[in-house]
Amino acid sequence: MGAGVSDWRLARAVSLAGQLGVVSGTALATILVRRLQTGDADGQMRRALGQFPMPGVAAKILADYFIPGGKPANAPFKLTPLPGLDPGPDYVALTVAANFVEVFLAKEGHGGLVGINFLEKIQFPTLPSIFGAMLAGVDYVLMGAGIPRAIPGVLDRLARGETVGLKMDIEGGLAGEEIHSTFDPAAFCGGSAPLLKRPYFLGIVASATLAITLARKSSGQVNGFIVEGETAGGHNAPPRGALQLNALGEPVYGTRDVVELEKIRALELPFWLAGSYGSPGKLAEALRLGAAGIQVGTAFAFCEESGIRPDIKQQVFQLSRAGRLRVFTDPLASPTGFPFKVVQLPGTLSDDRSSAPRNRRCDLGFLRHAYRKDDGTPGYRCPAEPVDDFIRKGGTLEETIGRECVCNGLMATIGLAQMNSENGLSLPLVTAGNEAAHIARFLKPGRDSYSAAEVVRLLLGKAEKFVAPLA
Repeated sequence: MGAGVSDWRLARAVSLAGQLGVVSGTALATILVRRLQTGDADGQMRRALGQFPMPGVAAKILADYFIPGGKPANAPFKLTPLPGLDPGPDYVALTVAANFVEVFLAKEGHGGLVGINFLEKIQFPTLPSIFGAMLAGVDYVLMGAGIPRAIPGVLDRLARGETVGLKMDIEGGLAGEEIHSTFDPAAFCGGSAPLLKRPYFLGIVASATLAITLARKSSGQVNGFIVEGETAGGHNAPPRGALQLNALGEPVYGTRDVVELEKIRALELPFWLAGSYGSPGKLAEALRLGAAGIQVGTAFAFCEESGIRPDIKQQVFQLSRAGRLRVFTDPLASPTGFPFKVVQLPGTLSDDRSSAPRNRRCDLGFLRHAYRKDDGTPGYRCPAEPVDDFIRKGGTLEETIGRECVCNGLMATIGLAQMNSENGLSLPLVTAGNEAAHIARFLKPGRDSYSAAEVVRLLLGKAEKFVAPLA
């Protein structure tokens, strides 16, 4: 769903409709401070911060970032510290609070289920992010874009108030060399850690092999899986085997990439199917295949409650109505190295790539990689940063080709674009699944929008409501 698209409003709306509403956990610290710098017009950020268990943390965040009435439109946003292996206490506190705020607002005032989705590839803020979500009572944690075997055990220990650690990926690390990120809830809370509800863990997988690995080798209990096909939005698992591209330049998926559902069923854990399942009749199909239900992203991404800018939604609807909306599976755009679904829209980064290259930068840092420098200390680089900087840090020119600043592009998509002196406002980067081509089917005659509840009603038909595994 991208950063801030499935925000607290959308997750809340889906939860109120009887389903599992899922908050995107990506870049929440940046989203919080930018909402505060634009004036927090409805007061929701400040109100939720007022419920944060450590009031001194909330007060400092407001002092550092809140601008009454909002910053001038031509002024840049004040940046947060970059995430890294050894984040300072202010950044840790901001990350905990930001995740708390989003989940708190999504869950406030009702008994529905709310989850949060993280990416294994974004490791640096993972531990404080999970703790913040758990402080707000999150019901589910979902994670993909890697093999998150350590996360179930992290949930177990945080629920008990124990210190947790997570092994960090370091490019160029020596054999046997390990670097861990740690988080101590007792220290964060001033000496006594709260006992928290342990959320269910759902691994996002694209193969039976990965599901089996998670089920058998994770550090704690896995409660189910999201089985995601290559037509889903956001990051996709790369095709198995050598990468081949079709005539359009997209990765070619073959029979080896078809998930062996019989092997996943044999694990006797609930699973949900994702990737082109957000249309009428697909839920019944998933249930016939033994799934507990479906995960839907694209249909909700363009509903009234989502965080995508209204003008972008209208562009998408117009192109979909005309049969001209295209989603490109870009093998290069994301610094993660994973294929990334990009909606082809005028006025966005996808439209801008054919023109003169824009100045590159890495000022948010969520997708930068840690690497081992010659002196043994860790450094950071991103294939989307200035090319000379990346090469100076030991990267190669080939790694930079076609890369986009996904972080800034996603911020622009939700109306929080950075202003910079070289290029003005950052351009949006819109991600969605292949089903975006048909998104106009959710619009009733004479209307130019639809609600999350309407999507739920259309997709459910006579099916039962979401049933939580192991409830």
